[in-house]
Amino acid sequence: MTTTEPDRSELERQFEDTIGRDQRIEPRDWMPDGYRSTLVRQIAQHAHSEIIGMQPEANWITRAPSLRRKAILLAKVQDEAGHGLYLYSATESLGADRSELTGKLISGKQKYSSIFNYPTLTFADVGVIGWLVDGAAICNQVPLCRCSYGPYARAMIRICKEESFHQRQGYELLMTMMHGTQGQRRMVQEATDRWWWPSLMMFGPPDADSPNTAQSMAWKIKRHTNDELRQRFVDMTVPQAEALGVTLPDPHLRWNAERGRYDFGEIDWTEFTAVIKGNGPCNAQRVAQRRRAHEEGSWVREAAAAHAEKQRALRQVRPGEGAA
Repeated sequence: MTTTEPDRSELERQFEDTIGRDQRIEPRDWMPDGYRSTLVRQIAQHAHSEIIGMQPEANWITRAPSLRRKAILLAKVQDEAGHGLYLYSATESLGADRSELTGKLISGKQKYSSIFNYPTLTFADVGVIGWLVDGAAICNQVPLCRCSYGPYARAMIRICKEESFHQRQGYELLMTMMHGTQGQRRMVQEATDRWWWPSLMMFGPPDADSPNTAQSMAWKIKRHTNDELRQRFVDMTVPQAEALGVTLPDPHLRWNAERGRYDFGEIDWTEFTAVIKGNGPCNAQRVAQRRRAHEEGSWVREAAAAHAEKQRALRQVRPGEGAA
């Protein structure tokens, strides 16, 4: 049955009313095509980021300095895998196909967070990623717990709780190193110098150059602009850096009493654009490793599909015949 124009108008009105009342849109509810495609794009990028984000820190699992640090790192990487699975499931509730999304990732047709295209050169990077990268993720993702799309919002509740653990774990590691040797302190400062600006880039381009922000906020997919979240992250992080005893690599960073916020320097958006376009330090390496893992895991997917088909066929057999 074809939806008539009056019917569509009523559906649009109901959708807008639901958004206006700050209630959730659920998978069976009618939604505009633009709302659906925006969510698929955003959630898929988020899922890709969790999966690709396993790589930089997994690089240090076999070289962790103690069994305790290895166990913590293993747990964190495992959490990130779980986050990716939650999020891919959320895209499936919108009608997306997980294997198709993976194909778009490994072919370069879909993006993931720019932050994961930087190398982890020392074990201090593990701590700084927990502190800065996961700290930025928390600023970005806590508002998504109030996203207008139900499955995404509910997935973010658990993800944010686990990201909070990751951030505390990273900060605890850095605090331990800052109370260690002079060489360890230098290592932490050097890692902070490398990760600070890429962490600020995680929030996306400036509001004036962000084509999707206004509509996403109107639909209450996003609750804050990129620049608002970036400012919140800076204000949160500066006191933490002071407590650690590290210097953030920004000569323009200072408290503005009039604004009640920290002023900070201009981000190198040329670098950000280059990384997004695939020209960062580790873009090719990250995608190649994900593609290789996907290809080497094909036998697992085939076996799982064959098993599922066998179980489906058995359920169709009359009672008593399947037992033999």
